[in-house]
Amino acid sequence: MAEAVKVVVKCRPMNRRETDLGCKQVLDVEPSTGQCSIANPKDASPKIFTFDGAYGGNATNEQLYLDIAFSLVEGVTEGYNGTVFAYGQTGGGKTFTMQGLSEPTAQRGLIPRAFDHIFDTVAVAEQTRYLIHASFLEIYNEEIHDLLGDDIRVPLELHERPDNEVFVKDLSMHPVANVRNCEKIMNKGWRNRATASTTMNSVSSRSHSIFTIHLERCDDPTNGSKIRASKLNLVDLAGSERQSKTGAIGDRLKEATKINLSLSALGNVISALVDGRSVHIPYRDSKLTRLLQNSLGGNTKTLMIACLSPADNNYDETLSTLRYAYRAKRIKNKPKINEDPKDALIREYLDEINRLRAMLDKTPPPGEIIRPATPEPQIIEMIVLVCNLLPSLYLTLLTLRNRIIACNKMP
Repeated sequence: MAEAVKVVVKCRPMNRRETDLGCKQVLDVEPSTGQCSIANPKDASPKIFTFDGAYGGNATNEQLYLDIAFSLVEGVTEGYNGTVFAYGQTGGGKTFTMQGLSEPTAQRGLIPRAFDHIFDTVAVAEQTRYLIHASFLEIYNEEIHDLLGDDIRVPLELHERPDNEVFVKDLSMHPVANVRNCEKIMNKGWRNRATASTTMNSVSSRSHSIFTIHLERCDDPTNGSKIRASKLNLVDLAGSERQSKTGAIGDRLKEATKINLSLSALGNVISALVDGRSVHIPYRDSKLTRLLQNSLGGNTKTLMIACLSPADNNYDETLSTLRYAYRAKRIKNKPKINEDPKDALIREYLDEINRLRAMLDKTPPPGEIIRPATPEPQIIEMIVLVCNLLPSLYLTLLTLRNRIIACNKMP
C-alpha cells in the first residue's frame, strides 16, 4: 500500500547573530494544525503551508521524536526500512535536531533517541532475536567516505545489485550490542566529518552524512525461519547556502557549489516524483540521490524534517525550504516488511553452524569436500561474536567448537 512521505517543519529560535542584526521574525508555526506561515517583509499577505507537524522555538527534540519519529523507528524493528533526514539552509538547526545535546536530556537528538528505542525493543523481545550493525558515511565534494574506516580519505564506489538496490562497496559494518556501542561509533564518525566555519555558522557541516543501523530479526533462532532484514538511515544533509551570505571562498566555495548541486539534484528528484508525468526520475544525477533512491519513491518509510530560521534576513531561503518540503509531502513510497532475505547474516551464521555439525559427523554437505582441518580461527571468533548477540545460538556453537577442538587433539 502506498504511503506518503511525512514532512514536518522545525523553526529554531532567533540566534545571537540575527538578534545583533536587528532582524524581525517573519515565520510563525501553529503546532495544533501543522500550519506554517511566512510573511514577506515587503508584502502584508503571508504565505501559508500545512505539514504533518509544525514545531516552534520552544519545542524539544524529545517532543519531535515522540510525535513523529517514534512510529517510524518502531516500524524498523518490525522489518520495514526507514529514513529520517533533516533539510534546510546553513545554520537552520539540522545537526542540532539529528545529534542534539547531551544536556538537557529533552534536547538529545533523534539519532541517540533512535538508539535507545531500538535497544529497548531488543531488551524486551522474548521469542525474537536481533543482529545489529552500524555504518557511517559522508558525501563530501561528491565523493563517498567511510567515517569509520581505517583511512577516511579513500573515496568509495557506489554499486547496484540486480534488484536495483544501491550500496557502497567496502563500507565498513560494525556490530553493536548496546546503546553505548552505537554512541561510541557515532561520536567517532562526527569527529571525522568535514566541518568548517562560515559567517552563517561557526561549525558548518560541509558534507552530507548518513548513519545507518542495519537490523536482522529472527523469530525462530533455532532454524533461522522468519528472518527479516531492515535498515534505518539517519541523514544529516549539509545546508544550502548563498556565497554572499556565507563569505565562501576557495575550498569553502568549492564545497558550497557541490552541496548546492547535490541538493538541487535532490529537488529535481522530488519534483519528478510528484509531477505524475515524468517517465525518468534523475536519481543518477548525484551520489546523494542514488543513496536515497529507495527512500524517495521506494520501499521505505520516510520522514523529512525541514529546519527553518524565523528571521527576515533569511526570508528567501526559508521560503525556498518550505516550498521544497511541501513538494516532498506528495511523494508516495511503498514500504513493506523485508521478509526472509537470502543474504541475511543470520542465515549465513546458521549455515556455518550446520557446516560445523557436518564436520563432526564427517558427513559433508552435498557437493562439498570436507578436509580434516581445524576451522579458521577468524571464522570461529566471528561466529562467537554473533552468537553473543544471539543468545539462543551461543550454546549450540560453543558445544560444537569444543567438540571440534577435542577431535583435533585426538591422535
